[in-house]
Amino acid sequence: MIRLDVRPTPSLAMSVLSPVIALTVTVTLGGLLFLALGKEPGRVLSMFLFEPFNGARALTELGLKCTPLILCALGLGLCFRANVWNIGAEGQFLMGAITGGGLALWVTNAQLALSPWAFFPLVVLAGAAGGAAWAGIVALLRDRFHANEILVSLMLVYVADLLLSWLVFGPWKDPRGFNFPQTVNFSASTELPRIVPGLRLHWGFVFALVAAVLMWLFMFRTYRGVRLQIGGPAPAAARYAGFSASSAIWTTLLLSGALAGIAGAFEAVGPMGQLTPHVASGYGFTAVIVAFVGRLHPIGALLGSVVLSALVIGGQLAQSRVGLPASVSGVFQGILLLSLLACDTLIHHRLRLVGWSRRTAP
Repeated sequence: MIRLDVRPTPSLAMSVLSPVIALTVTVTLGGLLFLALGKEPGRVLSMFLFEPFNGARALTELGLKCTPLILCALGLGLCFRANVWNIGAEGQFLMGAITGGGLALWVTNAQLALSPWAFFPLVVLAGAAGGAAWAGIVALLRDRFHANEILVSLMLVYVADLLLSWLVFGPWKDPRGFNFPQTVNFSASTELPRIVPGLRLHWGFVFALVAAVLMWLFMFRTYRGVRLQIGGPAPAAARYAGFSASSAIWTTLLLSGALAGIAGAFEAVGPMGQLTPHVASGYGFTAVIVAFVGRLHPIGALLGSVVLSALVIGGQLAQSRVGLPASVSGVFQGILLLSLLACDTLIHHRLRLVGWSRRTAP
């Protein structure tokens, strides 16, 4: 029989090795899955582990995929550390895409001549406003009416999704788009400035890196950030120390919503260049996994986003080249998260084999 014994102190070795073990388990189970599907495991695994990093163009596409995941995961990590369970980053992402894309659509229809650098801060503000406003609904209901933020934030995802669908099927629909649910292509004035000419990676990636550094400074080098993290796991101690639970709820949710909204705006006006019903592509939900893979740490979010982005890109390559189902990358993400959670248990617990005791008759 296997028994879990609580360690007197957390294991430093397991803290370091846990992500490595989880990734190893994921790769091993993935290889067995590909073998069961009749595919060559080595070839398919190379698409997940190596091809997303093979060459300058592949690296820029990886950075493009990382950008929204980093921004969403930064805000979620702060929320989760403060014991505020914002699961609705997908909805805040969608609202940022709506406000940022709406601004780009207005600039396009008005035929305004703006430089990309002049439009960049405007779309950041628009996306942040949309995402923060959507997260503000969650904060209001949690603070004033003690509503469960998990349910509220999750249900608002579907409201945002339906709002976007109504816009692209209705008032924002391209009249020359052959009845497809999409807006017109945004004008050149709304393009995000590119880091490397000829490649799709834009300066939103640099913005995400700077945001990670600023989030680290806020969380670990400011009194307010440390106070949020102390008050989350120990609300009674926070109240005794005079910390405001209401302030923690509003701060974490608004900041998380703003970052997710900026990610949505970047996605709408960046690689897509228009609004469609599928602008989110699950970034907000994937960012939950990124946040936990990165141990709710801003720098860990950077590394986690690289891992998850490689899995997404690898899944797309495997689908097009060897005919694997599109859901394979989702299976990989699920295995990785479950493996990581299982390995994290060993940080605070030790496995012990206990033999069955046999009674002998007197």
